[in-house]
Amino acid sequence: MSNDTQYDIVVIGSGPSGQKAAIQGAKAGKRVALIEQNREVGGSCVYQGTIPSKTLRESALQIVRFQRTTEVFEFKLRDDIKIASLMKRLDQVVKAHGQFMKEQIGRNNIDLFHGRAKFLSNREVQINGIDGKPLTLSAKFVVIGTGSSPRVPDNIPVDHEHILDSDSILSLVYLPKSLTVLGGGVIASEYASIFALLGVQVTMIDTSDRPLRFLDKELTDEFCGAFEESGGKYQGEQKIKEAHWDGYSKVITTLENGDKIESEKLLVALGRIANIKGLNIEAAGLTPTSRGLIPVNDECQTTVPHIYAVGDVIGPPSLASCSMEQGRRATCHALGLDPGGNPENTPMGIYTIPEMSSVGLSEQEVIEKFGGAIVGRSKFNEIARGQISGMTIGLLKMIADPKGEKLLGVHIVGEGATELIHIGQMGLLNNVKIDSFVENIFNFPTLAEAYRVAALDITKKRRR
Repeated sequence: MSNDTQYDIVVIGSGPSGQKAAIQGAKAGKRVALIEQNREVGGSCVYQGTIPSKTLRESALQIVRFQRTTEVFEFKLRDDIKIASLMKRLDQVVKAHGQFMKEQIGRNNIDLFHGRAKFLSNREVQINGIDGKPLTLSAKFVVIGTGSSPRVPDNIPVDHEHILDSDSILSLVYLPKSLTVLGGGVIASEYASIFALLGVQVTMIDTSDRPLRFLDKELTDEFCGAFEESGGKYQGEQKIKEAHWDGYSKVITTLENGDKIESEKLLVALGRIANIKGLNIEAAGLTPTSRGLIPVNDECQTTVPHIYAVGDVIGPPSLASCSMEQGRRATCHALGLDPGGNPENTPMGIYTIPEMSSVGLSEQEVIEKFGGAIVGRSKFNEIARGQISGMTIGLLKMIADPKGEKLLGVHIVGEGATELIHIGQMGLLNNVKIDSFVENIFNFPTLAEAYRVAALDITKKRRR
């Protein structure tokens, strides 16, 4: 590492967005510094979010697969099961991913600094490292990718032992007997469905009438049915008055209507807030929005032209996949490089049980835009692979224009949804006609056959 503190690009945060911004800059031959306040690179995605939660999810699915084979195995989950025993591969996965990222940063000659960053001016960033000695870097361009943290209301005292947030939920030692989940968004729905499948008595509470309201209702109806079948309960259109640990054995959650819900643990999953506290963005000439986000244009450029912001700090969709692309494109724009065409038809993947994924327009959006829509459906219980694999809860929904000729959207619920969606994504990107899904051959038996079944459903509904 050079003693020179002058950089072409300084990136703050090593999560998905920051890492890709730094890599793009290095590959363009620029001198890049990457600042991370934690000991390891990767951000919450690697250490508290995506990878740990998906590791627990995979364990839950494996257990259910065992339970389906009662004629071969006598299988019962221990009453005192430790969460760590359900995530034995987590350390291995996290270490492997972290090591890969470190090696990638090293290979690209990116200078990595550990410490807390704050702006001194719009071109100077100070790092307060573990040795207590501040270091100031200057940059032609700055990319802010500091991520987000769980949002916790003032009336809910999170202690990370009985009342937990989405960062501390996986620090539980034992699997609780019961769990109340506050929220109806992605994180709340993912954890609620995972714990319910593991035999925990789960109650979800939210102000909305259904979870994941931004998704197609047919998808969320399937999800709610599976959630209830595994013993979960959703209480919608409810507001929380307060919640507290009784000091002995349970958390008591009181609703505004007076109802009380008792559970061994409580998970607060009411969204996330941008990590800009302490960053002193005002010194750089930036002002956060009323929601605490950093405002940017379509190129992720802030009101200060040489400063960019990417990932969770700019708000939705807050998907790791989108954040990576934002980081890459921000650096390309800063350096005057062609980033390629604007990303279209970005797929959304939600790792509930069952999975949900969508790309393109919803049924309602097609109706509003084109004056009508033809919808084709394929249920997984009608697909041979679904029956063979025991994945009978699922639906693939294709949305076409009013003539039933052009594919405009795909929405899937069921195991494998986040993989299957990419067929629909490629179809949308290449303007594939509905008939192409009928005329082409899919492997048998596969869940991908659902595309052909749904396309056939559309063709038979066409106006004669």
